[in-house]
Amino acid sequence: METESEPYVRLASLRQLHQVMADMNTARSLADTLQTVAEGVVAALGYELACVNLVRPDGDLVVAAFAGNPAAEALITGRVGSRESWDRRLGMGEHWGDLVFIPHTEGWVLDDDDVPQWYTDGPAPRFEDEWHPADRLFAPMYAPGPQGNAACGELIGVLSVDRPRNGRRPGAWGREALQMYAFQAAIAISNARLRANMQRALVRLEREQQALRASEESFRQAFEYAPSGMAIAEMGGDQHGRILRTNDALCRLLGRPASAMRRYSFSDLVHPEDIGTLLRTSAEGGRAELRLGRRDGTYVWVSLRNSVVADAADGPRFLLTHVEDIEERKRRELQLAHRASHDSLTGLPNSAELRSRLSARLCQRAAPPHPGIVESHDAAYGHPAFDAIGHAFDFGPSAEPFDAYDHHVHTVAPDGDHDDGTKGLAVLFCDLDGFKSINDRFGHNAGDAVLIEVARRLSNGVRDGDTVARLGGDEFVILADGLGRADAQDLAVRLRNEIIQPIRAEGRAVRVGASFGIGWAHCGMTADEVLKSADERMYVEKRSRPKQHRRAG
Repeated sequence: METESEPYVRLASLRQLHQVMADMNTARSLADTLQTVAEGVVAALGYELACVNLVRPDGDLVVAAFAGNPAAEALITGRVGSRESWDRRLGMGEHWGDLVFIPHTEGWVLDDDDVPQWYTDGPAPRFEDEWHPADRLFAPMYAPGPQGNAACGELIGVLSVDRPRNGRRPGAWGREALQMYAFQAAIAISNARLRANMQRALVRLEREQQALRASEESFRQAFEYAPSGMAIAEMGGDQHGRILRTNDALCRLLGRPASAMRRYSFSDLVHPEDIGTLLRTSAEGGRAELRLGRRDGTYVWVSLRNSVVADAADGPRFLLTHVEDIEERKRRELQLAHRASHDSLTGLPNSAELRSRLSARLCQRAAPPHPGIVESHDAAYGHPAFDAIGHAFDFGPSAEPFDAYDHHVHTVAPDGDHDDGTKGLAVLFCDLDGFKSINDRFGHNAGDAVLIEVARRLSNGVRDGDTVARLGGDEFVILADGLGRADAQDLAVRLRNEIIQPIRAEGRAVRVGASFGIGWAHCGMTADEVLKSADERMYVEKRSRPKQHRRAG
């Protein structure tokens, strides 16, 4: 091919190159593929000698195939060159794209390294691009990376060529053709390895199935009649994780027949939030607690314990999975966690939970100098790292803390005392007026009934997504996102009007009033600073109202 003028190449030459590449991908074995790669260089690319150096598992490179000279083939095939020496060669000389050319003027320093080589000496070149017998040209072969990008793959071998038939160093077309050939050769070698691995896997599977059948009856007794769930899943290969067999206990737990279970892997059944836990556990064996889906669409908490089934010859083969129902224990744990973060009387988030939620929304960097930049109300749901002026979340009495996102949107509070259109995170500090007198006159049971009813009215008076918390005593805090100043003031008035309605306590109607202070959260503040600001505004509002306007019981 190099004898032809560039860039004009005869169609016959392209057909020959195409045929060689087709032969590479239809070879019967890895050895045949390697030999076809070497012979294709001689047949289609215009070189007299070609050598395939294949990376071994230990990293060194072995001469796996040679074409063009039977004497050289007999001498160096099977010999090994260290990875260190090869890295040195590939790092020096001239780089023609992915190719490496080391001219004879530089290559003498490599004469004594341990890379197997075959060349003869000769006279100095008579013209600039004449090939010298000591010139070296290498085409690294990389396993295809993402989207077929060879540059991202690992080195699987090096194709070395020598003695172009036209006696000249390859031009632009010759270089491109060799580089393309090396890329296709890498794909063919990778595919041949994959086919060989698959064939070995099939042989191993058949051997293991024979051994399994030999002891099937004793295993079946222990497996089928175990009191807790048991499953066998495929490990490795295209069917990794697919369930091969389940016992009656697991089928009853998930409400699925055994025939249906064989259509799934555990990754199909696990709760979406637990898929990462499952993958980490399945990869190495071990134990995990996660949720599996029942046939009716509900999920059950289970303890999933994997054991890798292996043999001495072939290593890991199956996953034996023990599944234990821990729904009741998890329910108790969740109840304990809820009690730790919620007020036992009203069921609202408590002081610690309020500060935790507020702190999760506040970063300590200053907010950016762009007022009014705010996330949408809907987009903010479920976003703990969202800015303090963003959305406040409604978790309700039984909700759990939300998951973290990996970015943070900065917003600012409304500026000044007028409504400038900016929407922010309003923090309403509520203190009941006249509550102490109810406790003193009617007892703590009446006071508790008042607090419970006030908590209910506050919760009903806010939007889905807002947070109502009991700070302590008769103090409550509301976090409401996406409000302007006028919106926050209207909310405070509506909540106050709800609270002052009569409350039935211990068989009598009583009344309490409420004072509200409205603060605004923004990045750069701490949770305590935000609450203190709202508290101070509440006391200003309380003192500004005539005493007779504060409703008592």
